[in-house]
Amino acid sequence: MNFALTIKEALQSLAANKMRSGLTILGIVIGVAAVIAMISIGRGAENTISQSIEDIGTNLIFVMRNTSRDIRNPQPLTLRDAEAIADPFQAPSVSGVAPVLQGRATITYGGESTSTSLEAVTPDYSNVRALGVVEGEFIRHEHILGQASVVLLGQDTAVRLFGRSEGLVGETVRLEGQPFRVLGILEARGGSGFANEDDRAIVPLSTAHNRLLRRSVRDQVDMIMVSAVNPDSVPLASDEVANILRTRHRTEIGRDDFILMSQQDILDTAGVITGVLTIFLGGIAAISLLVGGIGIMNIMLVSVVERTREIGLRKALGARRVDVLVQFLAESAVLSLFGGLLGIGLAWVISSVVGWIANANDAPIDPVIGLDTVLLATLFSAFVGLFFGIYPANRAAALEPVEALRYE
Repeated sequence: MNFALTIKEALQSLAANKMRSGLTILGIVIGVAAVIAMISIGRGAENTISQSIEDIGTNLIFVMRNTSRDIRNPQPLTLRDAEAIADPFQAPSVSGVAPVLQGRATITYGGESTSTSLEAVTPDYSNVRALGVVEGEFIRHEHILGQASVVLLGQDTAVRLFGRSEGLVGETVRLEGQPFRVLGILEARGGSGFANEDDRAIVPLSTAHNRLLRRSVRDQVDMIMVSAVNPDSVPLASDEVANILRTRHRTEIGRDDFILMSQQDILDTAGVITGVLTIFLGGIAAISLLVGGIGIMNIMLVSVVERTREIGLRKALGARRVDVLVQFLAESAVLSLFGGLLGIGLAWVISSVVGWIANANDAPIDPVIGLDTVLLATLFSAFVGLFFGIYPANRAAALEPVEALRYE
């Protein structure tokens, strides 16, 4: 059988019922578009999260308290722990250490008030996090020693309080009702929601210990950020930090009361989470493809009934069983192929709209429509069309010429 002739006949048969064929194709279009759009949006979100984590620094190690129930009486992290880690003789692979105390606080100025993330740090924090100021200066050792009432504001926090982010050094704001002088304005880092690094305030660690963020242990900290000499030294630096803390906290092997997480660990965890979500969303979207396939089977079964006499006539004139089978499979394939091509275009539109909405809401997501995703969705749609077209095609091919010609 001539392939070109088969396709031509398939197009003519489908064109005879344009509305019915169009509605059938629509099911495939929606299915393919949903699969491609969901996967591309998921990949875009994964890239955004990965970029945000990488911006923190490629050689960072985060040390946190292990609050697992399996650990009995876990000791808190303290300033003394941070000082021990900073000792170059004990940890030669460590280049910087920044203990951090975290919480939330209400800042007011005039008639404006806002709740923001509060971080209490030491001067080393700016080097460890590669954090700069666009105006003013960062916290100095004199501020730590004197428990100074100074604060650095993030860009968004400053704008909410003052309506601007320039010319604010020396202004006085109230932090939890206490007066603090604005020491500087932090450089923009980006983000949104709880991950917005421009919505925060930074104060000296000693000031927070005594007046803002009290803890059960006087020199307790919530986290210790450690920077390795270079990215290749991160595993060695992690081992050095772990050995120091095990010695200081006298923990048993395998029962550490602290947790070490490198940037790669965070990236791997985020990648697993976003990967699972992408597969989950893609799987849900694929259900619509199956629904579209059922639509193809339905339309082809109707077509077999309507064209019973035509099939009988063809077989009476010498058409073989395989010829009829191929003809109906070709019609199924054409339906799914057109649906797949239109679905790719719709997926691009959906992804673009979602990306635009996300950027407009300060949640930058750039959906990634990969060639592999397009091929996967297109081939899957073609498989669905052929799979659901086999039964109607086989039913048509199995008709006996005499019975088909007698069909009313």
